[in-house]
Amino acid sequence: MDWLTENKIPVGRAAETVFDWINDNLQLLLDWLSTFMEVLIDAILWVMQTPNPLVVIAAFVAITWALQRNWKVCLFVALGFLFVLNQDYWEETTESLTLVLSACIVCMAIGVPIGIAAAHRPRLYSALRPVLDLMQTLPTFVYLIPAIVFFGIGMVPGLLATVIFVLPAPIRLTYLGIASTPTPLIEAARAFGATPRQLLWKVEMPSAFPQIMAGLNQTIMLSLSMVVIAALVGADGLGVPVVRALNQVNPALGFESGFVIVVVAIILDRMLNVGTRK
Repeated sequence: MDWLTENKIPVGRAAETVFDWINDNLQLLLDWLSTFMEVLIDAILWVMQTPNPLVVIAAFVAITWALQRNWKVCLFVALGFLFVLNQDYWEETTESLTLVLSACIVCMAIGVPIGIAAAHRPRLYSALRPVLDLMQTLPTFVYLIPAIVFFGIGMVPGLLATVIFVLPAPIRLTYLGIASTPTPLIEAARAFGATPRQLLWKVEMPSAFPQIMAGLNQTIMLSLSMVVIAALVGADGLGVPVVRALNQVNPALGFESGFVIVVVAIILDRMLNVGTRK
């Protein structure tokens, strides 16, 4: 078997060559991306941390009421954030929410249009499928390597790694929603003279709304699952105390910060459970 290992395909070397080429020839684009992500993160972080925490909690409760119209869910959201405040993890929580919201904005802005285009072009989706499979199955720690190479350490590489890991979810679910639009609805709209744009916005998008909301929900959950990994490249948030607890073998700190992450995840899930709400 030595002959097989002696002539192995240079996958790692090829990847390193690609990274070096991007770093040498696309520095202007990387600088623009870094600036864009820094501005987005700073803006959301300012909104989350400048007001009094109770004001931010009230705003989340108001958003929940606008989405759910359910006082029980609003009460749960309020109690959940008050628990976070009680545990003295408010600053870390706002930093993690900033990373999650930034990833959601980027992923939905990219993923929904790509999903719509793929639903209308089967060949495009066939070409995207292996790429999406690779993005979802590649170990998440691998994403940190190019992020550090291109952007150093901090919130920006954490956001980049999160976006790469999460992006397939909105693409796939948007594709599923648009492609699953009932044929009779499409035929009826065309019979009444609907243009392709009207067909998209008045028939396909309303029909795909539950799947798109499910994509948003999955984007948030997957982004939140990356907070600990993002902490390894210097991203602030709830992942920092988890990593500190791991380094110190501190079960109290680990369980405390981990439980806060769970509470935040459940809060966001209940807030955005719109597509399947009865």
